[in-house]
Amino acid sequence: MVSTDHFVAFAAMSLLMIVIPGPSVLFIVGRALAHGRRTAFATALGNLVGSYLVIVAVAFGIGSLVERSAAVYLTVKMAGAAYLILLGVLAFQNRKKMRASSLRTERATTAGSDLHTVLAGIVVGVTNPKGIVFFAAVLPQFVDHSAGQIPLQMLLLGLIPVSIGLVTDTMWGLTASAARHWFARSDRRLSLISGAGGFAMIGLGLSVAVTGRTD
Repeated sequence: MVSTDHFVAFAAMSLLMIVIPGPSVLFIVGRALAHGRRTAFATALGNLVGSYLVIVAVAFGIGSLVERSAAVYLTVKMAGAAYLILLGVLAFQNRKKMRASSLRTERATTAGSDLHTVLAGIVVGVTNPKGIVFFAAVLPQFVDHSAGQIPLQMLLLGLIPVSIGLVTDTMWGLTASAARHWFARSDRRLSLISGAGGFAMIGLGLSVAVTGRTD
């Protein structure tokens, strides 16, 4: 249904978009530094689900509304920015609670906590301005209208950036988690890195709020 040329071209475009760190990558890194590998994986999973929900929305026409309407776009962007800032503030406030022993308790994280982390990742994926613009503006260009079944073509093409993101996000999460384990040899260092992760998320939220479309 989707030609090989379109697949390859969109894969190249997706790779170019994904390798440049954006809100999702920085969010995953911040969560990994603050809470460790398990949280990073759950966050990455949620982010990928959220990103694919954007693809579904674009495939069935909702994404074009977000791209065309400045008001809707601004609402989505500001919601994502506010959520990032809130998580950053909470991470910074709880930095002194971080202890080396917390690495052991992470293994006992409840299913509810994991679900909450996945949901947080979904929110970031859905409200990521970079993803919204890319999928709404670029994805439709690689559809073969003469072949029909446009939504299905978009859903299939959307699996490409999601698959690439799964690999890259996992690598970012593992790298950040490894750094956190080194910092965790000292309670003070762990507290500092947790606070830094909080500041990073706050800065990320502010950057999302002030960048992008202004029309």
